[in-house]
Amino acid sequence: MLFNSSTNTMTLSSSLLNAFAPTGTLRASINLGNPILAHRTDSGEPGGVSVDIARELASRLGVPVAFTSFDRAAESVEAVTNESADVGFFAIDPLRGAGIAFTAPYVLIEGCYLVREASPLTRNEDVDREGNRIMVGKGSAYDLFLTREIKHAQIVRTASSQAVVEAFLRDGLEVAAGVKQQLEADASRTPGLRLLDGRFMVIQQAMGLPKRRGDEAALYLRDFVEDVKRSGFVAAALARHGIKGASVAPAA
Repeated sequence: MLFNSSTNTMTLSSSLLNAFAPTGTLRASINLGNPILAHRTDSGEPGGVSVDIARELASRLGVPVAFTSFDRAAESVEAVTNESADVGFFAIDPLRGAGIAFTAPYVLIEGCYLVREASPLTRNEDVDREGNRIMVGKGSAYDLFLTREIKHAQIVRTASSQAVVEAFLRDGLEVAAGVKQQLEADASRTPGLRLLDGRFMVIQQAMGLPKRRGDEAALYLRDFVEDVKRSGFVAAALARHGIKGASVAPAA
């Protein structure tokens, strides 16, 4: 099925609408731990690229939207997996895919390492060595990736991605890992820190819904994501929110 952006509730099957919004409202899970894609506005409500995309999906489905926000990716994943939310925005990861049907990515984000200025570490390849400790946000895409890939260094987890640099400094660790833009912002506020050149991973940020919602809904969501990439909607949202360092993912 090719997604038609003019699709409306008159042409959507009742089974599809029920799969997306069994309560009559599209419940979107928003991860505030990824500042590139979501944040809390001055009014306390969630805002950002993920929120804009969720509103667009609800509009095309012809249903209202409600947001549940979390400070950690793992909590947002759990909400969709246990179906207390209908859709969510996640970094694609095999572990998360056990209960969630992912779309292709809509945004690509760089994951980087941060160290102290005096650190002997100069390359990403230097990090995975005995004696190095890497601070990550528990349950984040970086945590899942590094847990699989790191063989010699020790991974240390803190409560959320926003708390990584603070915990890294407080506990005297050797490395902090996270979203490049978050680490750059933290380093700009704290003298004596630097990012290692390059990136250790590229995060494929996608949408997902519970696998139990069925193939029809999963296909519709995949086509929706391709459409908002192709139409320029995602690029416009990134520009509107002043996001730098993230790019629209290529067509699937």
